[in-house]
Amino acid sequence: MLDDAVLAAMRKSVLCWLATVDADGCPNVTPKEIFCAHGRDTLLIANIASPGSARNVAAHAPVCVSFVDPFVQKGFKIKGSARLVHAADDSFSEFADPLAQMAGPRFPFASLFVVTVMSVEPIVAPSYRLYPQTSEAAQIESAMKAYGVRPAIDSSARIADNRST
Repeated sequence: MLDDAVLAAMRKSVLCWLATVDADGCPNVTPKEIFCAHGRDTLLIANIASPGSARNVAAHAPVCVSFVDPFVQKGFKIKGSARLVHAADDSFSEFADPLAQMAGPRFPFASLFVVTVMSVEPIVAPSYRLYPQTSEAAQIESAMKAYGVRPAIDSSARIADNRST
């Protein structure tokens, strides 16, 4: 289910968004910083200060996880079934190791979400559909203008610039 395009987009993403539903059926969406694929059909998400998401997953296993490149304005929506794995569970270390490497000592966690992927769909900004001639380069340029940012200059270019002055 998680093909190379999905995995590449996931690796580039700084955040994913975990959508859950509470016991009363009310939806909730929260950002998650520490996440990765585990094979081609499972997502792992560190449970860092997310008691609401943990309660919701305990009440309703279906979840949706999304990630979008804010400049290209494309990404993926993954629907699946989640379960919470605690440090005392036998499988915790197997799942926690890649997340712990990403988190380092700054973000300790004692549980994690294991999401079994059931479907994957692309997320595409409406402008790509409304204006088929829209290019990724144009989207990036527009987003950078909207966010007030510029492309990063790579360090070798900075060094060359500094040497010429």
